[in-house]
Amino acid sequence: MTLPTYADVLAAAARIAPHAHVTPVLRSRTLDAMVGAELHFKCEHLQRIGAFKFRGACNAVWALSDVEAARGVVTHSSGNHGGALALAAKTRGIACHVVAPDNTIASKLAAIEAYGATLHLCAPGLAAREARCTEVQHATGAVLVHPYTDPMVIAGQGTAAMELLNHCGTHAYHPLDALIVPVGGGGLASGTALAAAALAPACRVFAAEPAVGADTFASLQRGERISGSQPDTICDGLRGTLGAPNFTLLRTHGVEVLTVDDAETIAAMRLLWTRTKQLVEPSSATVLAALLKHRERFAGQRIGVILSGGNVDLDALPQLFAKEPA
Repeated sequence: MTLPTYADVLAAAARIAPHAHVTPVLRSRTLDAMVGAELHFKCEHLQRIGAFKFRGACNAVWALSDVEAARGVVTHSSGNHGGALALAAKTRGIACHVVAPDNTIASKLAAIEAYGATLHLCAPGLAAREARCTEVQHATGAVLVHPYTDPMVIAGQGTAAMELLNHCGTHAYHPLDALIVPVGGGGLASGTALAAAALAPACRVFAAEPAVGADTFASLQRGERISGSQPDTICDGLRGTLGAPNFTLLRTHGVEVLTVDDAETIAAMRLLWTRTKQLVEPSSATVLAALLKHRERFAGQRIGVILSGGNVDLDALPQLFAKEPA
């Protein structure tokens, strides 16, 4: 597979401009003080479908030729990418098929269908998702848009960091010292690395990962991609296995992974809600959890923080927060 470049990120920005939101960047003096750094929160939970995933899906759909688009698109997803691809397909007026585990959050499944996609349920686990997706692809002739290894998806995800860096300053103009994003399959993290390398070469890129499924951390430590883990984490959006092109990009650009446990993530999720009034999903809260856990790494610096999504299971929220003290 051809790896995307920053030129692809620039092309993606132009391609998705008629469809995607330029999301706001928020500040919090309280959270700055708690971390000991200047934090700039890129609010991708306010993106269309409630997650950054719309950027990559939209870019992939609109990059298709007319002949390809006529076949429709298919993917597998734990929720956000499925909803993103469904909406992106709707903007182009083409068919969309989404394979999702039967234990996916109900609100995410409802969103996929509400955007007009045909939903195909499967057993939990990446192997089951991929097998069912292949079946649907063969039956329909649809074009596969992989949730995180597709080059056009990676390039589209990189536009969030590009916007954040342009907002905060690049190169010699007071650039950010670091960027931090969640990591699961690696689409957002690798797209972010591409944007940072081009716009602010001195800006370090970090990725926050659940400790119970830290395959990205282990892969970068060992220098070879580790796959096949099925983490039991509340971060449903980060249960994907690190993709091969994503591993290459993260390793090439020196991305460092910081792990957090679910309790730390829930506490950070609560903090974001109480201090900024922003309700984000657990996957998204990992970034603040990592900053709080590693304050010494970021003291006195300007940090870009991508809040990846806000599709929270509201029915489970009281029970989730009840697990952790305020």
